[in-house]
Amino acid sequence: MTKEYDRELNTNLETDLNDVCEECKKEDKSVTQNLFLTGFKICESCRTSKTVFPF
Repeated sequence: MTKEYDRELNTNLETDLNDVCEECKKEDKSVTQNLFLTGFKICESCRTSKTVFPF
C-alpha cells in the first residue's frame, strides 16, 4: 500500500467516526457505538424512535 492511500483511508475513517447522528445531526457518543453494533450512524434516541415508529 502506498502512503497516499493510507492517508486517504485515515481521513475517511476520521469522518466516519465523528459522533454526529445522520438523522438529527446532533453529536452523541452513542453514534459510534451504534455504528459498530448496527452499521448505522444514529444516536440512541433516533434508534429508539425508529424501533417504536418504523415508518
